[in-house]
Amino acid sequence: MKATPARRRGPRDARGLRVLVTGASGTFGRAICARLTGLGAHVVGLDLAPRPDDPVEVLACDITDDAGAATAVATAIDRLGGLDLLVNNAGVGGPAPAELPPGAEVRRQLDINLLGAWRVTAASVPALVASRGRIVMVSSRMAALQLPLAAAYGASKRALVAYADALRLELGTHVGVTCVYPSAVRSPIHDSTAAAGLSLEGMSSYEPLEGVVDTVLRAALGRRVRRDLPTTRRGAVEFFLARHLPSVTDRIIARTLAARARSGAFEGAEPAAGVVARHTEAR
Repeated sequence: MKATPARRRGPRDARGLRVLVTGASGTFGRAICARLTGLGAHVVGLDLAPRPDDPVEVLACDITDDAGAATAVATAIDRLGGLDLLVNNAGVGGPAPAELPPGAEVRRQLDINLLGAWRVTAASVPALVASRGRIVMVSSRMAALQLPLAAAYGASKRALVAYADALRLELGTHVGVTCVYPSAVRSPIHDSTAAAGLSLEGMSSYEPLEGVVDTVLRAALGRRVRRDLPTTRRGAVEFFLARHLPSVTDRIIARTLAARARSGAFEGAEPAAGVVARHTEAR
């Protein structure tokens, strides 16, 4: 009787994998590049401002530039000799209350977080289809669980997930697409929000960077392509509640916001002036 071959377990072998990572010189990007390189992958990064001590070769690229993004992706694929994995990690945040007209900050976040990923992905599609590769979108728990005073970031990340859904339908016969949902990690992305007096302290629980990197690698190297991957158990609960019981998460966030507004946490923060006034009047 012929023996049945043992079922393969564990992650795919990363050795020789050809990888492109955006935002490669930032907090998440450097850690992702270093881990993949340590596992034997060949990695090239894209970043607006490469650093001399980046763990991999990083090409200078403004992903808000249509032609520049396409050229940089083509150069990276040429250096790699093809492409097996794209990690769309580049992203920016900043204060953007929903009640105010969309200005330059809103346009910046949408252009980088959504359209930047779209430009890079579109330029990568032929190579990924040829290799039967994968795309990992580093989204945010704010794609499902919106926080106040940061409407542009949440909108851009929710739209990024919608874009990933469309990609999955169009490319799913050849390319796997996974969205990863970090919560809050201490990094410079929060600096502009804190400078505006809108610190996340009290609104979010921070998680370790290593967990985010582990989840990106799980998405990239898992035997089975996963659709959505929160990065912590708490994040998984929040993701479930936001998807299936949004009224519950709305009430929790609304109560937290009200308490912070009334406690003086937003004192002097112009973007939160409307929120503070309404909650103060409601007392």
